Amino acid sequence: MSYPSTQLFIDGQWRDAADGKSLAVFNPATGQEIGRVAHAGKADMDAALASAQKGFETWRDIPAAERAKTIRRAAALMRERAADIGAILTQEQGKPLVEARGEAIAAADIIEWFADEGMRVYGRILPSRNLAIRQLVVKDPVGVVAAFTPWNFPINQVVRKLGAALAAGCAVIVKAPEETPASPAALIKAFVDAGIPTGVINLLYGNPAEISSYLIPHPIVRKVTFTGSTPVGKQLAAMAGQHMKRVTMELGGHAPVIVCDDADIALAVKCTAGAKFRNAGQVCISPTRFLVHESVRADFVAALTQHAQGLKVGDGLTEGTQMGPLANPRRITAMAEFMEDAVQSGARVMTGGERIGGSGNFFAPTVLDEVPLTARIFNDEPFGPVAAVRGFTDLNEAIKEANRLAFGLAGYAFTSSLKNAHLLSQRVEVGMLWVNQPATPSAELPFGGIKDSGYGSEGGPEALEACLNTRAISITNV
Repeated sequence: MSYPSTQLFIDGQWRDAADGKSLAVFNPATGQEIGRVAHAGKADMDAALASAQKGFETWRDIPAAERAKTIRRAAALMRERAADIGAILTQEQGKPLVEARGEAIAAADIIEWFADEGMRVYGRILPSRNLAIRQLVVKDPVGVVAAFTPWNFPINQVVRKLGAALAAGCAVIVKAPEETPASPAALIKAFVDAGIPTGVINLLYGNPAEISSYLIPHPIVRKVTFTGSTPVGKQLAAMAGQHMKRVTMELGGHAPVIVCDDADIALAVKCTAGAKFRNAGQVCISPTRFLVHESVRADFVAALTQHAQGLKVGDGLTEGTQMGPLANPRRITAMAEFMEDAVQSGARVMTGGERIGGSGNFFAPTVLDEVPLTARIFNDEPFGPVAAVRGFTDLNEAIKEANRLAFGLAGYAFTSSLKNAHLLSQRVEVGMLWVNQPATPSAELPFGGIKDSGYGSEGGPEALEACLNTRAISITNV
């Protein structure tokens, strides 16, 4: 499928930027320009804000059951178009076609769940201390939501924010990633074709700092949701706090993996290897810090190394590709820096550790063993296809290491002991912990972190709560 250039979507119309400015979009497998994306300026942002306010005033007054019908139609269109959307996503982001199609299909599941959950936004009636008074608690949509999303999951990260906001009755201005613009535009088009009223969704691309610094303080925007790095998230949260804006932050991770001495090693390798090299490791919940009991470390490392060596790396559009390129040249540079530091710190390269070829952003699936705690890769999120392993002998010490960093997004553990599983579930400081299984995030589960990995949730009923105002009303009979 040919790659489309991408326009802004403002006030029910696909349009170029008011000043005609656009940016190049590159295929990370080839390094070649494949299209353009419109670059919004102040006039475009003003138009989107005005449109979103009108859209909100329309959408909030449509009954939840009718809103749900529209949202569910969008889910059906995403399923119908998943193959075409997946091909677009692979061209601009690099992940294998099977992963890209899966992302489009998973978006449909998320959309449907939020459509139904919007029917369960309940208030309550409270017994009054005075029988002449009726006391109510009501939940109303917060207003216009500004959503800022990253390039690693261009559909998934938008749909979680969009689904919750729309189900709650809010309008949304999506600031999607310039590097991967066409797949989120295809998601928005599904909602447009499903009959979403004009103004309820607006889509912008442009300079991230300029757009965030304009939208967040603006009085029309009442909620801010962001997925991205912790440093940027802190800046945006501080900006929102100055203007008393509701905020949901899904920020960086550095997920620990604790493999106990009684773990099923084959299961642990199968689960973590699949998660580690998915999307070339460019996943916020990717397992990164492998803490393996010394009694099983050699077997674990050997099996993980064998898996990494067997992966077929190539263009995501090529049949049989299991890992595609990194999304941009910056990630190649970052991987090289992580590797140089790790080796100098004393880590052993078991496989990989270098760029593949001279064109495209390909980096070999990598396993490091005996990684010291001082190595940068055990302290900073690598966001790439590198698994860093070190041993432990005491589970409490492994838990202490897992909790040492300020990150607290996701974690993994493998053990056959109920006692160990109970201790891990109580003591590992993450927002999401998977024990004896791969990551299984779903629409109905909370999705978010603690500590410097953010706050709030983009899954479960909690995601809708963040888009609602809770108000108390007391009525006296006269």
